[in-house]
Amino acid sequence: MSRDTFTVAPFSTARQLVVDSLEIGVRRHVVHGLLEIDVTCARRFLRDYKAKTGETLSFTAFIVACFARAVDAHNLVQAYRDWRNRLILFDDVDVVVMIEAEVDRVAVPHIIRAANKKTFREIHDEIRAVQSQPQKSAQASGWLMRIGLVVPGFIRRFYMRALMKNPRWMKNFGGTVVLSSFGMFGRGGGWGVAMMPMHTLGLMVGGIAEKPGVIDGRIEIREYLDLTINVDHDIVDGAPMARFARELVRLVESGYGLEM
Repeated sequence: MSRDTFTVAPFSTARQLVVDSLEIGVRRHVVHGLLEIDVTCARRFLRDYKAKTGETLSFTAFIVACFARAVDAHNLVQAYRDWRNRLILFDDVDVVVMIEAEVDRVAVPHIIRAANKKTFREIHDEIRAVQSQPQKSAQASGWLMRIGLVVPGFIRRFYMRALMKNPRWMKNFGGTVVLSSFGMFGRGGGWGVAMMPMHTLGLMVGGIAEKPGVIDGRIEIREYLDLTINVDHDIVDGAPMARFARELVRLVESGYGLEM
């Protein structure tokens, strides 16, 4: 009779924070929009830049720059409802980016403050700094993270719900929008439909696939990025979401910010 072999690994407290947030998010009315965007020009620029300089520029930073600018143009999509049933619309677009600084560890939810006022290069440098030294991110080393790892789960969930009722607290501790990515781990297209625990707007970056496209009446092989927009339907209707999506597509396909 064979004996089963297995490995026992701890379920980290940091992982439990993710579970707490998902328990809150499961009750929200989130709708999803699937986009396919031509990123041929942007990808060509990044490859050419690496060939000339040897430096690999962050594709995620490019998407963040476009994301923040599109939100800035249609900031209703990042509105929050406070406890007095008012909508609060912030001028700054604080983008939460999930950065896996260590393999198989919980990603650092780093907040890029006022990303709508930063250049692509500034966003790139900030992401690279957190990847190399995670403790540079206030979200990895701040007091909230340290306390969250030791207090009971019901207190953490109570605090998360309180954040969602106070938009200024939410912005301070959780940013205004969130971006996550799974497409960086492989080739080929694919959309991700994510649960969104706390934010009004989230962007899931999927895979990139080569497909035929029509350019000036000619059929060419192009690179297409799959993106999923996740939005709280309690706050944002279809028309504002569509206008935001149209602006996001325009910025990404035009290579916004890559001229540096």
